[in-house]
Amino acid sequence: MVFSGIPDEAFMFYEGLEVDNSKSYWNANKQVYDTMVKAPVAAMLDELADEFGTPHLFRPYRDVRFSKDKTPYKDHQGGYIQILDGVGYYLHIGADGLYVAGGWWSQGEMTNRFRAALEDDVIGSELEKIVDGLRSDFRISGDRLKTRPRGVPEDHPRLDLLRHKSLYAARQYEPEPWVHTPEALDRVRQTWRTLTPLVDWLRVRLS
Repeated sequence: MVFSGIPDEAFMFYEGLEVDNSKSYWNANKQVYDTMVKAPVAAMLDELADEFGTPHLFRPYRDVRFSKDKTPYKDHQGGYIQILDGVGYYLHIGADGLYVAGGWWSQGEMTNRFRAALEDDVIGSELEKIVDGLRSDFRISGDRLKTRPRGVPEDHPRLDLLRHKSLYAARQYEPEPWVHTPEALDRVRQTWRTLTPLVDWLRVRLS
């Protein structure tokens, strides 16, 4: 399938799901999901694969085993391209439009590697420059400590970054007319290209 845009029916599907997140709604609208949501997102990812890597489409079902919220379905359809375990490019569509991001999502040992890299003035300053350059157009997000990491002085020049246990930059596009056209593919491609310096820094330093 060649990507031609994200149909308006995809956003309408998720508007309905927000009102009625039930198996009955899902079953009644399964064909809409398959043709208007899943198929165009998969087609977009496939067209980005040559430049960015092997795509993966997330399942639409929520893991409710340990959650008080037992609604069965995610309120968006996501996909990603992994460059390193926990590092890569991400997108999803939902009722509020098209969300595009890139960065690092996992924690554990990678958090220690991340902080060690930031302790180096040259390497750490590289990331600081990359992140500062993205702030005007992207939301810088990730899990963060409320206080500083143990042993880090209050006047550390990169204290804000050192608080991160994950780090990614994201941009939300509302479902404007261009989203329904092939221009959506160009927008995602250009957004991911803009985020490539961040992804590359994380790929090298967290591997």
